[in-house]
Amino acid sequence: MLNTQITAEVPKLVTQYIARQPIFDAETGIYAYELLYRDSINNAFPIGTTDGQATGRLFFNALMLIGINKLTANQRAFINLSSDALLDDFPKLLQPDSAVIEIVERADNIDKVTSRVTTLKKDGYTFALDDYDGDEKWEPLLHLVDYIKLEVEEPIIKTNMLLKKLKRRFPDVKIIVERIETHEQFMLLKSAGCDYFQGFFFARPEMLSYHNVEPSKFAVFDLLRCTSRPDLDFDEVHQRVAKDVGLTARILKLVNARSGNQNLVITSISQAVIYLGEDAIRQFVRVLALSELGVDKPSELTKLGLTRAHFMQLMLEPGGKEMSQRGYLVGLMSVLDAILNMELDVIAKEFCLGDDLSSALLNFNGMLGATLQLARAVEEDNWPLAVKLLETIRPASPIDVIYNAMLVARQYGDEVLASIIEDT
Repeated sequence: MLNTQITAEVPKLVTQYIARQPIFDAETGIYAYELLYRDSINNAFPIGTTDGQATGRLFFNALMLIGINKLTANQRAFINLSSDALLDDFPKLLQPDSAVIEIVERADNIDKVTSRVTTLKKDGYTFALDDYDGDEKWEPLLHLVDYIKLEVEEPIIKTNMLLKKLKRRFPDVKIIVERIETHEQFMLLKSAGCDYFQGFFFARPEMLSYHNVEPSKFAVFDLLRCTSRPDLDFDEVHQRVAKDVGLTARILKLVNARSGNQNLVITSISQAVIYLGEDAIRQFVRVLALSELGVDKPSELTKLGLTRAHFMQLMLEPGGKEMSQRGYLVGLMSVLDAILNMELDVIAKEFCLGDDLSSALLNFNGMLGATLQLARAVEEDNWPLAVKLLETIRPASPIDVIYNAMLVARQYGDEVLASIIEDT
């Protein structure tokens, strides 16, 4: 009998880092958290990383996959954005009320930034001006932002004077002072009318780490190519995303974030791509490019997911295109527990898979569940169970159907993996 067993290696999980620093109110209660990009356990902004790269990696790795609410324990979030990211409408990847967007002190193209902020404000987004220094170039933005952040200067009277001046000009704007290191500074700023406080006196940035799977460089470049054309081909985008577990996970999380409280249930990758629409897809790909993600050599576990997904797609083709696409998604998602080091029930809930797909993943229920169980039986060389499951899934089909589908699926997984290795 033909041996179609697949051996999966447990991958070396990629560890991602992010820091969060609390922002306190005048009563020293936590008002919000500022999310800060980190690339290692060292609690500092990495040398040589541009604002654009930090923005892309923060968005793509943390916000899209983990979610803002989890990173901030459901508190308000402040997120730094580079000028390019702001002009590329990155905020639209988030719900308007999910975060305060910080315009960094190194921002340029102020006229264009002002225009974009004006537009985004109309859509309900909230902004803060980071590290305001009194420079005249910020004048166009001062009446648009909801928060102005200052840094403590010595002597402290300089900060107090600037704070009071801003309060007189913009009474509705909330002032946040950063880099507070002593109780005396806190009390003087509080008496001067400061609204919110941040600094080592209260708390240093807290390091958070989590496991992640990165999209391959090939998948990123391939997706860039197909989205660079004037007319976006959604089917082509779907095909690109479907070949990469990391992309699939983030696309589904992005749909979840964008749908808000609509209780949207996603049943296939193509549905997710179409739901997002052209603008969001192009923004998503720009985040990819900006973050420069990729791994040198993809995991065998990723190949297992691709093989399993394609096998399920082939076995379910008689049920129609929609059913086969649902099968592909279930197959791809079935390896995420090992890749992300998360339980499958958490994954099913986080990615809004719905009862049908969730029960297939968790309990092998329904046609999708039986086909997933069939894929696993073949991988484990459990042919008595495979024959029994085939009678349920495709009762009129000979056992050769399984052999042929698995051979084609393995070839598919090998080809995708080979193309990634070749292009990275």
